Amino acid sequence: MSGRYLSFAEREDIAVWRAQKLGVREIARRLGRSPSTISRELRRNASTRTFRLEYRASLAQWHAERRARRPKPAKLVTNERLRVYVQDRLVGDVRDSDGRPVGPAGPAWSGRNKPHRGDRRWVQGWSPEQISQRLKVDFPDDESMRISHEAIYQALYVQGRGALKRELVACLRTGRALRVPRSRARQRAWGHVTNDVLISERPAEAEDRAVPGHWEGDLIIGLERSAIGTLVERTTRFTMLVHLPREDGYGVIPRTKNGPALAGYGAVTMKNALVATMTTLPEQLRRSLTWDRGKELSAHVAFKVETGISVYFADPQSPWQRGTNENTNGLLRQYFPKGTDLSRWTAEDIQSVANTLNARPRKTLGWRTPAEALDEHLRSLQPTGVATTD
Repeated sequence: MSGRYLSFAEREDIAVWRAQKLGVREIARRLGRSPSTISRELRRNASTRTFRLEYRASLAQWHAERRARRPKPAKLVTNERLRVYVQDRLVGDVRDSDGRPVGPAGPAWSGRNKPHRGDRRWVQGWSPEQISQRLKVDFPDDESMRISHEAIYQALYVQGRGALKRELVACLRTGRALRVPRSRARQRAWGHVTNDVLISERPAEAEDRAVPGHWEGDLIIGLERSAIGTLVERTTRFTMLVHLPREDGYGVIPRTKNGPALAGYGAVTMKNALVATMTTLPEQLRRSLTWDRGKELSAHVAFKVETGISVYFADPQSPWQRGTNENTNGLLRQYFPKGTDLSRWTAEDIQSVANTLNARPRKTLGWRTPAEALDEHLRSLQPTGVATTD
């Protein structure tokens, strides 16, 4: 057997140490196994023919090999009463006070996911975990009425274990025709965000807005996956807009999973567009960039190498950590409303909007404009040879 399972040699060690009155945790530590593994082994594979549970390695090995034999008949195949109970909780009708079924019939099973923005059949719709746990309440003394939630999922999704009809997956809450692999469920949603780029690592000078050069960024999204990048300097509120035209082939090449990002803000495209925009700034105005958790900036390491600008990511569901950018995005929606196609605007068009915002006086700047505030800062740097925005 593989290292996933206890070997006969390990079982011999368990028997010896158990006879020496060692505890479960000590045995687990010596074997390098989880305490729950040892506890389960002692509970399931001990001898039951004596008055006291007695653990013997040879007998435990026999029990383990017997349980490992495949194929085993599925419990829902051999136990009709259990199968009826499970099926009724999955697909049972929703009924009114008179016992009559109510609700839409739903579409016929087609082997696909639940209908998009369409009616689904009204059913009891218990989850496999709810069914599994409720059996212990309804049948506390009947051990034959027991099944794990995983066994129910396998009966629905795994061909060959089909005590339950395949179309019953439509009665699950998600309505998925295919089960999401466990490895995908464990994937981090923000795998590109590591500890060294969290917002908590951002320099303190960026937090108090004392030194210009710290930026906040995001995307505003429009119709049909169109987008415009937004960059706002935290101290002066100076705004820069990033033109993100669609790639060649958009709307012609069918969308494919893990295919090329043709909408204009894939990781590489986004990185290149930000590099082209931010390298136009003097070095003193390129200190840091704070972004949300969007994967469009997953190439942030390459961006930092090319620009020297450190990138930090806000915490999940914390837009206030980029409040300046969020406020600016709200102002930009006057020009780029939601539900409109943003790809129709040229780079010159969006630059005109940026100029308009930068020429608008702000209360927080003492009624100066962002352009004036930035220009004032650049003039203060003139002895070091930095040009102004004139």
